[in-house]
Amino acid sequence: MKLSVVGCTGSMSGPESPASCYLLQADGVGLDGGPRVFSVLLDIGPGGFGMLMNHLDPRELDAVVLSHLHADHVADMISFHVFRRWFPTGPLGPIDVLAPRGAVDRVRGVGGDGPEEDFSQDFTFRVHVPGTVMRVGPMTIESFPVLHPVEAYAVRVTGPSAAGDGVVTVTYSGDTDACDGVVEAARDADLFLCEAAFVEGRDTVRGIHLTGERAGDAATAAAARHLVLTHIQPWTEPQEVAAAAATRFSGGIELARGGAVWEL
Repeated sequence: MKLSVVGCTGSMSGPESPASCYLLQADGVGLDGGPRVFSVLLDIGPGGFGMLMNHLDPRELDAVVLSHLHADHVADMISFHVFRRWFPTGPLGPIDVLAPRGAVDRVRGVGGDGPEEDFSQDFTFRVHVPGTVMRVGPMTIESFPVLHPVEAYAVRVTGPSAAGDGVVTVTYSGDTDACDGVVEAARDADLFLCEAAFVEGRDTVRGIHLTGERAGDAATAAAARHLVLTHIQPWTEPQEVAAAAATRFSGGIELARGGAVWEL
């Protein structure tokens, strides 16, 4: 699988990156029996849709997964809706969107649309159901409830290795504080894309975000192989977050940045 960071700034778009938006891709077999690349988008925050065009033609997306419905993770669903509804050659038809309950109302609210708009021309909304698997080509997607002020999920995606010699797992924490769900989602993950929006001693409220230390704790508890820290706000020094995580996790640690790519 290949992970591309479309956007990674926490809570808002930033000077170097849009808000949360990540692209996972894997080689598979199409309906015609020939090879093709399957593509899944994890969240689509402000600025994410435009930046996505630097990675692929949005018509090639196979599914979108929304970890939760805060605006910094879903606002550009409206841009995607416009793209699919009004494409010059005609509407592109619906694409699967895995999301928490209430996603249609949330997207409608972002767009300022009336109650008659259900987006069914563009999106087929499916609800996160822990314990079930959504399949997109060779990738399987599992949902794990996590701790945030709204209904939120970490997602675990398993698919073929880039070398073609086995399977690999990428876990995306979404937004969460420390909880069992995020550890289970990241269990033995090859790459753990984990938020670390808060700083110990500065951000004392609980139940919203992880700190670098708590992200490191989660990675250690899950026995993840590699930790990539993300969702860091523009006012926070990323290297300080990485140093904090390193006090709790002895594996490889990197910082997400717009345009970064990992092939697993």
